[in-house]
Amino acid sequence: MTPEQRLHAFREAAAELQTIDRAIYAEYGRDPLDPIIGEGNPDAAIAFFGRDPGREEVRHHLPFIGTGGQKVRGVLHRHLHGVELPDFEASVTVGQRFFWANTLPYKPIGNKAWPMKAKKRFQPLVADLLLDAWQGREIITLGREAFLWFGIGRNKPDRTELEAFWARPDRFEASLEWELQGPDDQARSIRLHPLPHPSPLNATWYKRFPGLLQARLESLWIGG
Repeated sequence: MTPEQRLHAFREAAAELQTIDRAIYAEYGRDPLDPIIGEGNPDAAIAFFGRDPGREEVRHHLPFIGTGGQKVRGVLHRHLHGVELPDFEASVTVGQRFFWANTLPYKPIGNKAWPMKAKKRFQPLVADLLLDAWQGREIITLGREAFLWFGIGRNKPDRTELEAFWARPDRFEASLEWELQGPDDQARSIRLHPLPHPSPLNATWYKRFPGLLQARLESLWIGG
């Protein structure tokens, strides 16, 4: 699928979404049907996969650029350059070395997770994005919704395997070999590396998130 075809497909599917946060899009002069889809390096070894964009993502039309995304980008900058993230522009620059995607590339009203019906509708498009626009194998998922997305459209044993993995106490250190399936018989072997969602609202894991992500980066041999 060409970038133009992909954009058209996302816009066409989004026209039926009833709970896009159109007020936020209007506030920043953004088209609510314009997806915030995979950004960064298509040849990157690592992709980050999250739930959906928020206010700041709509504002800048960039994925993972709000509070949680800055947490991720700050760890990446420190890992690659040995110093703290100096400013917003540096956070954008460091993100260009990786690939970024979400279960849905649209901000929902109230930042509530998209219902399964919506995720199922967009699953083929997002899978195609990961398979066609990105060539890597290692996917760091952020939060439960992002990790379990890989079971959408799969048989019950596959979904059960994902749910069982998420229930493991070592899920944020362990990794899972998986076959990512897309439309038209597209498929590729990947590895899933789950982490908690980096939101400040995630009180249980927020302070531990930088160390967990740093450990993932070290295990994947991502250096400067």
